[in-house]
Amino acid sequence: MINKDPLSDQVIGLAIEVHRELGPGLLESAYEQCLCYEFANANVAFEKQVPIGIDYKDMKLDCGFRADLIVDGKLLIELKAVERILPIHEAQLLTYMKLSKIRRGLILNFNTKVLKDGIKRMVL
Repeated sequence: MINKDPLSDQVIGLAIEVHRELGPGLLESAYEQCLCYEFANANVAFEKQVPIGIDYKDMKLDCGFRADLIVDGKLLIELKAVERILPIHEAQLLTYMKLSKIRRGLILNFNTKVLKDGIKRMVL
C-alpha cells in the first residue's frame, strides 16, 4: 500500500470537485483547465504542460514529452479520460517521474462514474 500524503489528498479532493461538477465524458483538456482553476482558487502552486527532457549520455533531448500538471514541484499528475487505466498509462507516469526526478505521481482518470475508481497513486 502506498502511503498517502497531504498534497496528493488535497489534489484528489480538488479533482473530485471538478468531477462532481462535470462528470465523465469530456476531453482531458477540459478537466485540466477546470482543475487548474481549482488549484488557483485553493492557492496551490502548479505548472501545466511541463516539458520533460531526456538526459542521454552527454546530450539533452527534447522528445516532446510533457507532464500534464506538476503540483508544488513535488507531485506529477497525468490526466486521463479513458475507459480504464492501462499498464501503459502507469508506465508513462513512472517514466515521467524518473525523468523529472519527482517521486510522487497520480493518474486521474475522469472517465469514471465515481472519480475514486479512476485514481492511481505511484511512488518511486
